[in-house]
Amino acid sequence: MPRFSVIVPVYKVQGFLRECLDSILTQSCEDIEVIAVDDCSPDNCGAIVDEYAARDGRVTAVHLPENVGLGRARNAGVRRATGDYLLFLDSDDCYTPGALRAIDERLTATGDPDVLVFDHVRTHWWGRAGRSMTADLLASSGTDTFDIMSSPQYLHLFLVAWNKAYRRDFFTGHGFTYRPGLYEDAPVTYQTLMCARRIACLDRVCVEYLQRRRGAITRTPGRRHFDIFTQYAGLFAFLDEHPELDGARPLLFERMINHFLATLPLGERVLPRDRPAFHREMVAFYRRYKPDGFTPPDDVYGTQWRMLPGTPYPVFRAVTQAERVRNEAHRQKRRLRKAATRQIKRTLAQAERRRPLDPQLAVYSAFWHRGVLGDPAAIHDAARTLAPDIRAVWVVRPDAVDRLPKGIDHVAPGTPGYHRVMSRATYFVNNVDWSQRLVKRPGQIHVHTHQGTPLGHMGADLIDRPAATYHLDVRALLQRADRWDYSLVSSPYAQQIWDRAYPCRFTSLPTGAPRNDVLVRGDGLRTAALRRALGIPDGNTVVLYAPAWRAHRKSYVPRFDFEQLVHRLGPTVTLLVRLHPRDARAAVRGLQLRDLQRRGLLLDVTDEPSAVDMMLVSDALLTDYSSLMFDYATTDRPIILHTDDWAAYRAARGAYFDVTADPPGHVTTGLDELAELFASGAWRDARAAALRAAFRERFCVYDDGHAAARAVSLVMLGREHSPSAIPQQDVRQLRDAADPALADGSR
Repeated sequence: MPRFSVIVPVYKVQGFLRECLDSILTQSCEDIEVIAVDDCSPDNCGAIVDEYAARDGRVTAVHLPENVGLGRARNAGVRRATGDYLLFLDSDDCYTPGALRAIDERLTATGDPDVLVFDHVRTHWWGRAGRSMTADLLASSGTDTFDIMSSPQYLHLFLVAWNKAYRRDFFTGHGFTYRPGLYEDAPVTYQTLMCARRIACLDRVCVEYLQRRRGAITRTPGRRHFDIFTQYAGLFAFLDEHPELDGARPLLFERMINHFLATLPLGERVLPRDRPAFHREMVAFYRRYKPDGFTPPDDVYGTQWRMLPGTPYPVFRAVTQAERVRNEAHRQKRRLRKAATRQIKRTLAQAERRRPLDPQLAVYSAFWHRGVLGDPAAIHDAARTLAPDIRAVWVVRPDAVDRLPKGIDHVAPGTPGYHRVMSRATYFVNNVDWSQRLVKRPGQIHVHTHQGTPLGHMGADLIDRPAATYHLDVRALLQRADRWDYSLVSSPYAQQIWDRAYPCRFTSLPTGAPRNDVLVRGDGLRTAALRRALGIPDGNTVVLYAPAWRAHRKSYVPRFDFEQLVHRLGPTVTLLVRLHPRDARAAVRGLQLRDLQRRGLLLDVTDEPSAVDMMLVSDALLTDYSSLMFDYATTDRPIILHTDDWAAYRAARGAYFDVTADPPGHVTTGLDELAELFASGAWRDARAAALRAAFRERFCVYDDGHAAARAVSLVMLGREHSPSAIPQQDVRQLRDAADPALADGSR
């Protein structure tokens, strides 16, 4: 007897069916049977089902002699099922990787409940959306089981068949069946939840719910949507047959009416000409099934609830429309208030700009105001010692304030305090550009630290790369760069690239990268503390995986199967996964990465604020085209490049050199090759060390552990910093070219 029977009703989905079946059959949990029910589909679906059944013994093909609809096709699959649990999957949807294993583990952990509910993600034809609106509800249950009467809030879960696993003997023992017509999921969902003694939840996205542009029955308007009344009539007939469930009537009545109210205004379901009739049916159901003593809820439909008992449809519609107009007026009022506030702030900023600059004020920001991070943080730390008279103020978003170190003076963007310091500060330090609206005053000094040495094209070099400049205004980018006074570089290579990519008026300072000072010097105590905080087992080898962002891709696509990699690496290797900040909302983080982290197989450190900290704790870097490779080379630890899509990346983004020909370590293009590299120990062999040394000599010339102090000395104190690994002649030439005032020591 298999653990799961996955029932897939099939009708007119030949373009999606293979992907659906593949998502089931490639699951890591293989103890399954797949019952594909061909509902007399007029396209090629029947042949596809037969093909899969012939190829995989776990697939059973069922061909119905006539089209019976989604609900009864599911019933046909249930009759043939033999698994411990029933799962339903629509044939244009897919399971996420590892979904069935996660479901199995939660079922086992909760003692095989009657029903397990899991989450989904909507996948629109133009791209993936977020998790369901009930994700927090699923998370709140933890590993406990419950029943609906004690936890009625779970009646708000999505009314579909495919987000649940039903214990088969529970489902068939109660005789649950899907009725013909649309909205067939609603009565069965409510019946099973009301009858189940033990319900459990899994806070994990297991299904990708496809929102097709055309072809979905639920998005085709017409009288078929009146089936909703037949379905709910069946639900209340079921309650009549089960008086022990009378306590649930008020709950189900509320859910039913809310479902009607949500459906009525949808143009993709109820046509305008049909809405008076739909309203009449709704009122009739309200009168027929309203429990004694029922009190309407005070929710988003509160006004409509109060009108239901006897309000004619024209009045109902007019009041509903008036409520929408009133709500829009409130929104417009809030918009006008915000616009007025912005104008007041601009006026205050103009007044501040009439005041003299404060020569002892420096403003810092990093990564679009995300906190005290990166190069600006290292410069700030050095300035505290070398230039203690210069007051430092950080620009920090409100949602990042809780992560600030103690004693950091900060302002939020757009506030009066922000405009005050931005108008009067002398020094500006950032690793990204300041707002386009910032007015730079004469005498203000902008230091741009960058976010690393570039491999992919930047700035003006992106003009002929349309795949890499989607939503990027290169002209505006260069205008913001025109405000730079100094650009900090780690090597002659970096200086040449920045001069080429940003043909502006700044001067390059050969300081090295301030954030890399700690990587060059090392910090054993900090590293040990970070390992303990992350829960890394003593003695484990730590591999940091940090892939680059692909500007040419709409969303993040994993370059390999994370579960396979961690199993191949073994228990003595801890894999840290740090996606690029632009991929922080990637679906894989809520799916496979989250699942593997819960099972203790890896750590997703994407949200850890400091990339430098993650480099400190690791023994090796696994990347592809990320600029972190240039930083990590300063540690003299192994670097592995996994470059399976190098040709596509170079064609879309452009690259300043062929990193596969001049790499900082071994290069792989497949998972087997990558796993073998670690298994054999070659990842840290003599060849890897030689490649790394040559790479460091070329790209880390100025990184000697004193970059932050050098930047403070040159920019804020007007003098050189010693000791210096950089030839003093290079420093003087660049300094004098930047500003004659620095040359004669007047600043």
